Amino acid sequence: MLHTFHIPVLGLGYSIDTPLKVARYGISSVLSIVDDELVERMRAYHSQNRSVDFEAIAKGETDSRSRRITAYLNFLSDCINQDFKALKQQDFKQGNDICRYFELLPDNSKLKHGYELMMEYPEGETKQSFQSVLKNAMRMGSIDVNIMAKVDKMNYVNGEYTGDGNTDALAALRGFAESKLNASVVLSAGMNPKLYSYMEHFADFFPGENASLKKRIILKVSDFRSALIQAKFLAKKGLWVSEFRIESGLNCGGHAFATEGYLLGPILEEFKTKKIDMYRELFEIYQLALMQKGISVEKEFKQKITVQGGIGTAAEHKFLLQHYHLDATGWGSPFLLVPEVTNVDADTLLQLTGATAQDFYLSNASPLGIRFNNFKNSTIEQQRTERIEKGRPGSPCTKKYLCNNTEFTEEAICTASREYQHLKIKSLKTSGLTAEEYEKQFNEVTGKVCLCEGLCSSTYLKYNILKPKENKAVAICPGPNLAYFSDVYSFDEMVGHIYGKINLLEQVERPHVFIKELNLYIDYLQEDIKQQLQHFSDKKIKQLNGFKQQLAEGINYYKKLFSEMADHASDEFKQLYEQLASSKNKLDTLIIG
Repeated sequence: MLHTFHIPVLGLGYSIDTPLKVARYGISSVLSIVDDELVERMRAYHSQNRSVDFEAIAKGETDSRSRRITAYLNFLSDCINQDFKALKQQDFKQGNDICRYFELLPDNSKLKHGYELMMEYPEGETKQSFQSVLKNAMRMGSIDVNIMAKVDKMNYVNGEYTGDGNTDALAALRGFAESKLNASVVLSAGMNPKLYSYMEHFADFFPGENASLKKRIILKVSDFRSALIQAKFLAKKGLWVSEFRIESGLNCGGHAFATEGYLLGPILEEFKTKKIDMYRELFEIYQLALMQKGISVEKEFKQKITVQGGIGTAAEHKFLLQHYHLDATGWGSPFLLVPEVTNVDADTLLQLTGATAQDFYLSNASPLGIRFNNFKNSTIEQQRTERIEKGRPGSPCTKKYLCNNTEFTEEAICTASREYQHLKIKSLKTSGLTAEEYEKQFNEVTGKVCLCEGLCSSTYLKYNILKPKENKAVAICPGPNLAYFSDVYSFDEMVGHIYGKINLLEQVERPHVFIKELNLYIDYLQEDIKQQLQHFSDKKIKQLNGFKQQLAEGINYYKKLFSEMADHASDEFKQLYEQLASSKNKLDTLIIG
């Protein structure tokens, strides 16, 4: 792996074509394949831009969802391969993309050292031979895809269920599996046994020529135990997990899957100490499962461990890689401020650059009922409140990807929809609630927003392909870490910042990634205690005390870690210790029950 970072998935539209912009430079990124309408429109847009023939796949056609995804991924593969080939044919002349490819590499890269030596050579045969060696060593970044495993709506045609193979997640997986990509699917948001089992249907997930895997599996996880459970389930089916992508439960963008107080540092420590035993156990199960399928594998497969969520400085990036023996880190939200890489419309981009820490918050806006990192100044928030004021809360439900509620209807509908919110509010009015309780539940119901449209509209606005009467309200879900970045950056600047060539946060006061996550967890616990309104059940008291105890153990872990990693006399160490002491005091004051 040439680079030591990747760009994770960013909403639906924000990274939908990021591989097209960064893969030729050797940088891996992830796009969402939840929305086949967005996928189809991006294929149409980029086909026109590149003068490539485009044949539309209509929504009503058989297996259109899967086929649209396959078509777009094949299109990306073709374009990126062409771009990479063209880049490799360039002369090594300052300003050319081939030079940019090498200059973006980290300073400790052997390939970069080779490039710098070559550039100093006088013209001649030796230099040309050197250039051929360098070109042969160049690799593209991976075009990876993300599937939220449990976002798996059942689909109907004329009231008839179309079958398990056509649920949203399975159709999306089929679209990826049948594409020509040599890449990974990132499975996030929990375990879906039906989806995991479905992977067995596709040969690309099993060892092929030279015992290599054309399609690989990445599990996005928030703790060791769930990682092992999911990986064992897959290994028993002859499916190998090529990477565990550990993400902070709260210090991340998008949906937030809070752990029961388990902090990132202790989680990484557990992976570090147990990963060899885990690998041996999984590989043994995997080999046995393959043998039963008539596949023999002797060579060991790679299994990477990476981390993402709230990393903001080159020092944090380097420390995480070295201390926990990781393969890479993920940098997501900061790339929202890099127009060369992601799709943020001009107005939202301006709002983000001027935002403060208070503008980023953990909300109940997601129809999935999972906490969601939100941005106060987004236009979808403005639209939501305007609709409530007009007595018309909720959104028209056009795409129906997040329909999961059957409280009032036989067929599932979305809790952000106007239909659901009208029915729910009508029900609340006849429930005999106190005025205070009614207001609380009303706010809970009307707090949901349409993410299907909101997370795509910024892309349509940026590319000027918004259809007439299409909702232009933008939903955006950066992690809290974005508060510390306050400018629009170039691709080269952000990569330079990650590798410590420049410092984009030089004058910025920012807590260490571990401290920030700890404080987010303490705030989360404090809010959970408040929500009980003094009506604590024994079960809830036990759960909250367990959560608090885990945070206390995490603080003790960090005390020990910080004392080992820094010079006791350094200002940085004193600052970390003071921040930790402050967090501990806040935790100690929380009273449960």
